[in-house]
Amino acid sequence: MSSSTIPHGADQRRGPLRPGERVQLTDEKGRMNTITLTPGGAFHTHRGFLPHDDLIGAPEGCVVTNTIGHKYQALRPLLSDFVLSMPRGAAVVYPKDAGQIVTMADIFPGARVVEAGVGSGALSISLLRAVGDGGYLHSYERREEFADIARGNVETFFGGPHPAWSVSIGDFQDEVVKKEQPGSVDHVVLDMLAPWECLDAVATVLAPGGVWINYVATVTQLSRTAEAIRADGRFTEPASWESMVRGWHVEGLAVRPDHRMVAHTGFLLTARRLAEGVTGLTPKRRPSKTEFAAEDGQAWAGDAGAWNAEGIGERLVSDKKLRRAAKDAASTVQRGAFKDTPEAGQRPE
Repeated sequence: MSSSTIPHGADQRRGPLRPGERVQLTDEKGRMNTITLTPGGAFHTHRGFLPHDDLIGAPEGCVVTNTIGHKYQALRPLLSDFVLSMPRGAAVVYPKDAGQIVTMADIFPGARVVEAGVGSGALSISLLRAVGDGGYLHSYERREEFADIARGNVETFFGGPHPAWSVSIGDFQDEVVKKEQPGSVDHVVLDMLAPWECLDAVATVLAPGGVWINYVATVTQLSRTAEAIRADGRFTEPASWESMVRGWHVEGLAVRPDHRMVAHTGFLLTARRLAEGVTGLTPKRRPSKTEFAAEDGQAWAGDAGAWNAEGIGERLVSDKKLRRAAKDAASTVQRGAFKDTPEAGQRPE
């Protein structure tokens, strides 16, 4: 396969370990650390140090020994590892949900996809992998700081700008109808507070049969989005679900569920665009319709009188933290990898 036909970023996933790459070190107790390979550098702990030169040029999956005999296995981090340890300003879409979005929205190589908001870029990376170099992903983000963080993380993961990706700043419902032709988009992916506000915009750009998938955090958002789609009539009956992942401890006869699990992270809701001028079928059996008055939308928003992150219980992110995360994301692009840092969810030695 010639270099021109290799999918973007694929060459970074093969071959011996190289300077500037991220490497995940796992010791005999399962503790993980992610380091950046630097000629002449070393990974230090209170149990000795490991020269980076022992890893540079070695095959992926090797086992190396530090200065006092402590052993590590070395592997390139998976996408799920990257997402949970990369610089972030907003909460990321967890790998379990990103996988569901790619599969349940039927996102295929070469697809035309739009998403909002981009957050820290975690979902964007999964979408870019799915559409491939010949696809199209246009991400819309209201805050420039989040867009900067996402650009840094995407470029770090793929080793540079992805040819299928572009980012626009502004409100999705206003910008998408300016930049996309009517009926030209295969999939719309929304990770935002009030997706029901985008009904007209989504119906305009989404092709007949195209999939609209929403990622929301609370049951109030889920209910209001579903009822708005039903009332609109231009989409199929919405389907809603959540996924939960529970690991298992398997060691000899000691086989049991883990004490901790990744439970609720968000709800997913999908619907498909019907042909122009067609009204969707109403299911014969369904719960009585819930009407939403203006005050219903304000009930969870405090004094602001509108749906916002604070109103639904999300943590607010300070401008200082966003600037720091954007700086960290940009620096990883320049260095080609992460600085030495404990893996997400793990304690450093």
